[in-house]
Amino acid sequence: MALFKDFTGPVSSANNPLSDESSGKTFGEVIRTYQPKPGVQWRFGKPNYARVNKSYFEQRSKRHPEGSLESIVSIVVKNWEVDTHHVADAKDWVTCDINGYKFSINDDPATMYDAQGMADAGPYNALLQNVPGKYDFAKHTFESTNKLFSETFTEGFAWECLEVYSGPPTVTCKWRHFGRFTGKYVDSNGKEYSGTQEMLNLYGITVAIVDDNLMIKELKTYYNPDDMIAPLMRRPVQSSGAKAEECAVQ
Repeated sequence: MALFKDFTGPVSSANNPLSDESSGKTFGEVIRTYQPKPGVQWRFGKPNYARVNKSYFEQRSKRHPEGSLESIVSIVVKNWEVDTHHVADAKDWVTCDINGYKFSINDDPATMYDAQGMADAGPYNALLQNVPGKYDFAKHTFESTNKLFSETFTEGFAWECLEVYSGPPTVTCKWRHFGRFTGKYVDSNGKEYSGTQEMLNLYGITVAIVDDNLMIKELKTYYNPDDMIAPLMRRPVQSSGAKAEECAVQ
C-alpha cells in the first residue's frame, strides 16, 4: 500500500486519477490503471505510490510481458489494493462485485469478510488475524495497523505476481510480498524491535473468482501469517535498565 505519510490531496476527490508516479508511468511501465468513482471519499487522502513503486521496480524478481496473464493479474490486484486500503465505503469500490464479495484466509470460516467488513477491518487485519504473542488484530484499528506497518517497511511493502496457474473466471496465482525491514516493529504486547535492514520475502497462493469484466467476486488466500511477523522480532530493543545491567555484567 501507499505509506501512511505519503497521502496527497483532499479526502474528497472527484474524477481525480492517481498520479503518473503512482500508476508507474514515470517508471516506464503502468502497473495500476485505477480510476476512482466520481466524488469518491479517500480514507486518508489520495494515495501516493511513488515510494513503494520505486521498491517494486528495483526489487521485483519477475518482469512479465505486457498483456500476459501475470501482467493482467498484477494490475487487477494492485487496483484492488487501492480500493480496499484507500476507499472507506465499499459502495465506492470499482474493482469488486461488492454484493457477493467474499474474502478469506486458509479456508478458515472465522476469517471470512464481506466487502464492507473488509473495508472496516482493513487488509492487514484481514490477512494477519491473530498471530499469538506477535500480532493481535483485535488491538488494532485500520489506521493503527497501517501506521504500524508503514513504520516497519519505510521503503514500502511491495507485491508481485510470480506465476498464474489458471485464467478467468477462477484465477490461481502465486505471489511474493516484499520489503526491507528498515524501521521498527511493535508486537501485540507493546515490545519494540528494530529493523534488521534485511529483505522480508513473503510467499503465498491466491484463488480469485472474477466476472467477465475481471471484477473480483471472491478471494481465497493461502499462506502462513507467521512468516510475515516472525522475521520482524529478531532484534528486540532493550530498555535503558537492561542495557545498564548488561554493561555491569561485562
